[in-house]
Amino acid sequence: MAEISVAKLYRDTHRKLRLKWVAGQDGGDNPLTSDTVTKPSLALIGHLNFVHPNRVQVLGCAEMDYLRSLAIKDMKQAIDNLFSTDLAAVVVANGEIPPKALLQAADNQHTPLFTSPEQSPRLMDVLSHYLAQAVAESASCHGVFMEVQGFGVMLKGEAAIGKSELALELITRGHRLVADDIVVFYRVAPDRLEGRCPPLLQDFLEVRGLGILNIHELFGDNAIKPTKPLDLIVQLEMAGTLAAKPIDRLKIKSQTEKILEVKVPKVFIPVAAGRNLAVLVEVAVRNHILMLRGVNSTRQLMQRQMREMRRTAAENGLEP
Repeated sequence: MAEISVAKLYRDTHRKLRLKWVAGQDGGDNPLTSDTVTKPSLALIGHLNFVHPNRVQVLGCAEMDYLRSLAIKDMKQAIDNLFSTDLAAVVVANGEIPPKALLQAADNQHTPLFTSPEQSPRLMDVLSHYLAQAVAESASCHGVFMEVQGFGVMLKGEAAIGKSELALELITRGHRLVADDIVVFYRVAPDRLEGRCPPLLQDFLEVRGLGILNIHELFGDNAIKPTKPLDLIVQLEMAGTLAAKPIDRLKIKSQTEKILEVKVPKVFIPVAAGRNLAVLVEVAVRNHILMLRGVNSTRQLMQRQMREMRRTAAENGLEP
């Protein structure tokens, strides 16, 4: 699991959530290691096992009403209970005004304290979604990542095999580029990977003979996709290389590749003169869609053969 600082979370979300950093300014380097955002109602009354370190805590109307109902001494004790658990940050929602004791505790404990006019459910939803993306486990892969017919397709293969040229042809056919050369995949769910382009390479595609191309400037907004879940890996192999290996022409056994312990379906496409690789990739995606719907062409053919064999056997009086 990766981590980010509270300062980065503030920079990335303060406009959307109208956050104001009102105390604990020296705690910007506090690490966030979880995508869980919680409301610490029970922690305020001393049940500290419900609060985990390095997380964001949101104080909504119920929590603030509870604090206001306490005598000053009891309020300080409740706030001390909350801040004794190594919080990463605290957000006071619903436009509530934090009491002076809360501001002082945030400064003393070096814990950033934000306020927001947003309702606490929306705050928690937005922050949880942001953190799920930001702290997800990640890995970098070499290849070209495309959106083809709405699916995330990773083009892999040896250097100079033609991945970028294939990507360029797919772009001219209406598909979209996510990343060229380096793709960073984030495990955003137990069985889901999301591919993103490093900011330095955003919009660019290198094609031998043409150099660096700005796909956004050449083809417009619709040719670029900032992120995309990974659905299929297409491995390009020289036809001569594949010929030397045992080939399962019927594709009875589906192939996969593991990235961050997530199995991703994989197909191999031979590269040879005269083959229209863009069409083959499009058809590979269409076939993948059929497989997701439970339609297996190989199985259909084998079932048809079995029915024909049984029919022929019955006509000839043979045991099926």
